Amino acid sequence: MKLLIVTVVEQFEKDIIRLFKMAKIESYSGSDIDGYKNPTSILKTSSWFPSEKGGVESSLFFSFTEEENIDLLFGLIKDFNSKLETNNPIKAVVVPIEKQI
Repeated sequence: MKLLIVTVVEQFEKDIIRLFKMAKIESYSGSDIDGYKNPTSILKTSSWFPSEKGGVESSLFFSFTEEENIDLLFGLIKDFNSKLETNNPIKAVVVPIEKQI
């Protein structure tokens, strides 16, 4: 069993849920988060309100699941990301579980 962590911008939330189903990942948890990228100094100075929050509405999902489901999901995500016209791909990582109860 491994821990799968996935982040997506809000507009792809329904897509990742669909990909989870296709990968037979039936149990997962999610949370709304704000995503940030380090802006260039030009962007900082050109803003009228540089201290204003600049996060992108995003979602974080995680699931304790089997490696074969993760392999299938990664293939689906790779295919999905290859067709994007934005610079906000779905991102996923896997963390091994040393112990569990």
